[in-house]
Amino acid sequence: MKVLETKSKVIQALNSCRSKDVSIGFAPTMGALHEGHLSLIGRSATENDVTVASIFVNPTQFDDKNDFARYPRDLAKDLEMLDGAGCDIVFAPSVQEMYPKEEMRAFDFGLLDKVMEGAFRPGHFNGVAHIVSRLFDVVKPDKAYFGEKDFQQLAIIRRLVEIEGLDIEIIGCPIIREADGLAMSSRNTLLTPEQRKNAAIIYRTLLLSKEKAGIMPLQELKKWAIEQIDATPEMKTEYFEIVDKKTLEKATEYKENDLQSCVAVRVGNVRLIDNN
Repeated sequence: MKVLETKSKVIQALNSCRSKDVSIGFAPTMGALHEGHLSLIGRSATENDVTVASIFVNPTQFDDKNDFARYPRDLAKDLEMLDGAGCDIVFAPSVQEMYPKEEMRAFDFGLLDKVMEGAFRPGHFNGVAHIVSRLFDVVKPDKAYFGEKDFQQLAIIRRLVEIEGLDIEIIGCPIIREADGLAMSSRNTLLTPEQRKNAAIIYRTLLLSKEKAGIMPLQELKKWAIEQIDATPEMKTEYFEIVDKKTLEKATEYKENDLQSCVAVRVGNVRLIDNN
């Protein structure tokens, strides 16, 4: 496995691969890897000749500087995990390498970046688009793999590919969960043991709300779900929304198989998201 820190070296390595007419899969990450990330690498390795991963904690998508500083980082462990998962090339650039000058682009995603995460984290998805478009420009993959835990982000990236006219297939991969259902996340490591135990209520509530959908009016269902989560110690729901899977518009009536429940919860100082 090659570990490269500059765009020029990645481009050179991948141009050499393309001269042999091989397919390239790509999984962008912010490090602090877990089994969810490794599932992306594993799928890419089965579907492509060469698999590339990036490790870069992107400052432009953090609206809270403390959150950026607190984000877990362990490059040595990440590289060991990627090597074992079948990754061929790791791009681990510095901030200066990715942003030699200030990024000024503003993307128009319509409603997609205005609701849920967009409402609570203004500018977040513009920052995501900044780094993903820059990484795509370097790697130029045939396929790119993203976890469905970031459901809204996945919709944004699909729209980004359309806006930029990129010939890249975006593949969403299923959420990988802990034994108690908590979605795997790099932020889980920041939870205390008690917080980690309590956080399982998030997925339990998503499952129960799905059972109640179509029986309970959607507005009542949302209120019920928030009350379930907020009754748990140290937990505060930022939003619980039931939206159209494609447009992310808030649902006003129940439509089986067309809706997704999305939630963001503060567990102490740690912010977790999930969907079902």
